[in-house]
Amino acid sequence: MLSFFSKYKFFGAVLLMLSSVIIYLFYNALQPQKMLPVYQPSMVDPTLVDSTLHYKKKYHKIADFELTNQNGKTVTQENYKDKIYVADFFFTTCPTICPIMTKNMAEIQDAIMDDDEVMLLSHSVTPVIDSVPQLKKYALEKGVVDRKWNLVTGDKKQIYELARKSYLAVKTDGDGGAYDMIHTENFILVDKERRIRGFYDGTNREEINKLLEDLKTLKASYAE
Repeated sequence: MLSFFSKYKFFGAVLLMLSSVIIYLFYNALQPQKMLPVYQPSMVDPTLVDSTLHYKKKYHKIADFELTNQNGKTVTQENYKDKIYVADFFFTTCPTICPIMTKNMAEIQDAIMDDDEVMLLSHSVTPVIDSVPQLKKYALEKGVVDRKWNLVTGDKKQIYELARKSYLAVKTDGDGGAYDMIHTENFILVDKERRIRGFYDGTNREEINKLLEDLKTLKASYAE
């Protein structure tokens, strides 16, 4: 009897291993695939959204834009065509949250350096102060890689409208003063269709990790 079991124990072990693999594959196949939400204005804190959009429940996309980057080059939505990107709002003389946000954005840049599908876009909320030379100086100090990350300045009204009506990321649309837009710490994840897929606290380490995980999920949705 013992010799019988000894003879077939190898086959039993193989059968057990195959059964475990099959069960694992079936389990994973039955799990619902993680999907990121598509954010609409009605899903966001109303204080961050222009009043004309409070009740918009579908079809929200980032509007066309034309701004100038740290190298004096024109940047439009065409530079981000078929790209996933992370956007934020900052200003170079900000002494509080901006240095932390920029440091964390630089870490994201490192993570996506070899990924041609992903880029970064930072908008100055003080475009008059943040001239091209000022942005270039800041970019060099912070390790900005031009092909991955645009720091943009330009028409103040356009930037404010993008912030309020497209990215849903600031708490006022400006009153004409130099510091009249209260930008948030939000990093905004935008997909290839120019839709918002996530908001993250750009000063929070755990939120940055979540953004990077969500980025993987979003990329995987395009690989199917």
